[in-house]
Amino acid sequence: MSFKNKTVIITGASRGIGKAIGLRLAKEGANIVIASKSVEENPKLGGTIFSAAAEMEAAGGQALAVQCDIRFEDQVQQVVDKTVERFGGIDILVNNASAINLSPTEETEPKRFDLMYDINVRGTFMMSRACIPWLKKGTNAHILNLSPPVNMDLKWFERHLAYTISKYDMTMIALGLSAELKKYHVAANSLWPRTTIATAAVNNLLGGEMLMKMSRTPEIVADAAYYILSKPSSSCTGNSFIDEAVLAAEGITDLGNYSVVPGAQLYNDLFV
Repeated sequence: MSFKNKTVIITGASRGIGKAIGLRLAKEGANIVIASKSVEENPKLGGTIFSAAAEMEAAGGQALAVQCDIRFEDQVQQVVDKTVERFGGIDILVNNASAINLSPTEETEPKRFDLMYDINVRGTFMMSRACIPWLKKGTNAHILNLSPPVNMDLKWFERHLAYTISKYDMTMIALGLSAELKKYHVAANSLWPRTTIATAAVNNLLGGEMLMKMSRTPEIVADAAYYILSKPSSSCTGNSFIDEAVLAAEGITDLGNYSVVPGAQLYNDLFV
């Protein structure tokens, strides 16, 4: 499936996994819309919508940087409107933007809970809702949410209940949309890494330099996303994918090149 001139909106694409997915599809000639908040670089995070757009274009695609906080529907609609104005339609939506807080319930303040729900759940839902009219007209249209399979093992609830239910809700949005949009041949799936991924979130919030060295690069998720989004949208829908399994299905089993430190022991991500 060619991505030449296909239009892809990616939330949270100024850095990390979102940017890696954008670069992977830009290499195939896609139009990438970077819908993120960062217009000034944060030294701890790196990257802005503008630097990401420049990298997408250098990789071979066209790029459009749109500042967007997906908590606000007017900004969500602005992304859609500017995308359609520039590229004429929407073929793929990648819901990557996410907030994380791994506190137990008593330590989860209302503002932290609200932030995760506003971004992870409401933002994913509203961005999908705004794109659906155009995805119905798109070519091999896909929605891909960066969220885990729904794993009801209680260990994933007891440590960080608010974050867990917000990420599971993202997956349930994908599963629900797969059924709702199947008659329109719009696919909806979720994708999650088996191991931790070397991103700012891992470095700053989860485990610092030590965990970074036990992680894989964002490119493994980007390659998995590429293969999922290449599949026929009429049949590849309603799945909760793990990156390793996606690559294995393509005959790719030697994953050593994705390790931050070649040969290092890898750390399993949450929910797997």
